[in-house]
Amino acid sequence: MRARARRHPGGQATVEAALVLPFVAMLLLAVVQVGMVVRAQVLVTHAAREAARAAAVDPDPAAARAAAERAAQLDPDRLTVDVTGRAGPGSRLTVRVRYAAATDVPVVGSLLGDVHLEGTATMRVE
Repeated sequence: MRARARRHPGGQATVEAALVLPFVAMLLLAVVQVGMVVRAQVLVTHAAREAARAAAVDPDPAAARAAAERAAQLDPDRLTVDVTGRAGPGSRLTVRVRYAAATDVPVVGSLLGDVHLEGTATMRVE
């Protein structure tokens, strides 16, 4: 009588896990990258508000840029601040902050390239 060979599914599960693991890792890295871009968008919006406040109380155009740089922990070389519409007291000015967010997460970041973000704020000149 011959002994039957038993099959153990453990080897098959290991192979399946090895095939799926790279896709799961890529998905996890993509989620981290999206989180970093969302954080940068929140910081850009905050920088626009702070720059608008500074431009509303100080006529110096450099004040808005300085306020935007202080307000957010963003790379100043990738940050652009534009102030438009400033006239006399009571007028409305608009500040537009643009930022090129770097995608630094390994593997995923090199596939995406930089993401261009923008935030605007409007405030009355005091």
